[in-house]
Amino acid sequence: MSAPLIRMKGIGKNYPLVSSGANRLRTVASLLLGSANIPHYTALQGVDIELARGESLGLIGENGAGKSTLLKIVAGVVKPSGGSLEVNGSIGALLELGSGFHPEYTGRENIFLAAALMGLSKSAITEKLASIIEFADIGEHIDQPIKHYSSGMVVRLGFAVATAMRPDILITDEVLAVGDESFQKKCIRWIEDYLAGGGTLLLCSHSMFHIQTLCQKALWIHEGRPRMLGNSFEVTREYLTYHEEKNSQAVRGERVTNSAGVYQIRRLWLEDDAGSTAALASMGGALRICGAVHSPDGRPPVILFGIVRADGTPVYGTHSNETDYRPNQIAPFLFGFCARLSGIQLLPGKYTVRAHAMDPEGLRLFDTVETSVRITGQTRDYGLCRLEHEWLPGKEEFNTMGEA
Repeated sequence: MSAPLIRMKGIGKNYPLVSSGANRLRTVASLLLGSANIPHYTALQGVDIELARGESLGLIGENGAGKSTLLKIVAGVVKPSGGSLEVNGSIGALLELGSGFHPEYTGRENIFLAAALMGLSKSAITEKLASIIEFADIGEHIDQPIKHYSSGMVVRLGFAVATAMRPDILITDEVLAVGDESFQKKCIRWIEDYLAGGGTLLLCSHSMFHIQTLCQKALWIHEGRPRMLGNSFEVTREYLTYHEEKNSQAVRGERVTNSAGVYQIRRLWLEDDAGSTAALASMGGALRICGAVHSPDGRPPVILFGIVRADGTPVYGTHSNETDYRPNQIAPFLFGFCARLSGIQLLPGKYTVRAHAMDPEGLRLFDTVETSVRITGQTRDYGLCRLEHEWLPGKEEFNTMGEA
């Protein structure tokens, strides 16, 4: 069995405290005296990861949790303070796209500069030049100094240069959160092709959609420590639940009344297929979840809805990004949405329907509103939902099982 491409055990990282003059003096004194007790704060602690060839791992967590620090340790940019790290393959790190560019050079000249920093020869990059320029798709700007580029154009050029490499391990830090939508989709297609070809991905993102789409596993880092590692859908679901509970607590403490700067569910209701308001729905029938959401910048927000049992047990949830659905504008800064559930297989009982408003990138959750519905019907089944099934004759082979 081949060794994992990445194996880390007990990885941690401490940074000296230099936020104030007193801290700086204590740190310098400790260094000069060779003391081991240097004032520091712990950015990362106790991370254990094994990543095999062809696997993909997403890193999630709040800002400052230590995700970027971990990526920089794997990429070799930062040295860990503790633990062991083993990397058995070439690494391509997209940590800060465009950071190796020279502002006075043209885009074309910077391609050669960035490629040289990545270790590619001039002849190798010349062969790939046309495809890089085509991927960047910035037109005649390719021969203009990049000091005149927009941030989006710099990102395009940076990712395009990165596509010239096919490393064993690709490390990306929020590169899919920048650039326009069409370019993001192009980047995702390239990463999907890279993974299909046996590449190994380590992706840091605040987009749960990207984590679920591109990553098999996910690691949730909370305040510098691993909180959950496992299937990407399970980990992201727990992470979103954490934020949902956190936001619910904040709302209970102080309800936002000034929605000028936030995405907010203004109204939520349930209706049947005839368009009538409904508080009841029959098992096997249909139900529509409708609402109106305020957008402070006039862009269509991402909508999440979820269904939980009256005791709080989660049943189902999804978001509008899943099918590229966009709420339609019904008034200035106001968008309408409607999701139809058909053939409802929820068992009879009372359920809570929750709607959540997120920003158009699907990165931050701003508001949660809920209503209730009662599912009617007669059944002797148990649990939360009904699964289609049929009873079959027992196997005659049972009579011979266990016989000599």
